[in-house]
Amino acid sequence: MSAPPPMLPGLTAAVSGAAGGIGHAVARLFARHGARVALLDLNEAAGEHLVGEIAAEGGEALFLSTDMTRPHAVEAALQRVIEHWGKLDVMVNVAGGSGRRWGDGPVGECSMEGWQHTLELNLTTTFLGCKYAVQHMQQQDGGCIINVSSVLGLVGGDADFATHAYAASKGGIISLTRAMASFYAPQHIRVNVICPGLIATAMSQRAQASFQIRSRLPELHPLTSDFGKPEDVAHAALFLAAPQAGFVTGTVLTVDGGWTAH
Repeated sequence: MSAPPPMLPGLTAAVSGAAGGIGHAVARLFARHGARVALLDLNEAAGEHLVGEIAAEGGEALFLSTDMTRPHAVEAALQRVIEHWGKLDVMVNVAGGSGRRWGDGPVGECSMEGWQHTLELNLTTTFLGCKYAVQHMQQQDGGCIINVSSVLGLVGGDADFATHAYAASKGGIISLTRAMASFYAPQHIRVNVICPGLIATAMSQRAQASFQIRSRLPELHPLTSDFGKPEDVAHAALFLAAPQAGFVTGTVLTVDGGWTAH
């Protein structure tokens, strides 16, 4: 039985946070499906290693050392993509992370540093990826943007997930996505958001190491009673990026093992 045809042949994609976890899985899957992939991250060693992995599988990738919190850095990186490949069809904004180290927590205890760093790390990085991707897509009559949020942007977290700056940043990504989807639809720019549950990545090490959270997985993820895999999110992004999803915009796609269904 022959393999199914690639879903992204000839497309050019940029993935922020591509050096690890979900971003790594998205970049590798996109390359396997025929896309040329720009890897935007600050981890040069991991990024260049991924370029090699993709090349070994017959794909094409370019690593661009990029601080996604800095406007000029993001603008320059996406301009480099245009110069290198001539277009930008898909932007996937994955870069982000936890603000616990700076004092994120329940709103009454969240430090100002925790609040500011967390919003910059998650919401500002997404805003900048969207801002400069849109500018190129407007010039080429269309494109696709996929933002990665979290189930905690949709539901309240209890004591095990009481990082309120993180929740606010992820909720902001959802609102930004839907506002963009509505505004840019006449310009043929699709914008969608994925909300993962607990995914087994380096960022979720605290949760993976917690007996309390692991004991709650049948409640949180009733579909599997386990953590999700980065590839689960990557396949959702692949669907949204593909031409087959050409009638899909403004959607909030949960990849959460049933967390938000109850």
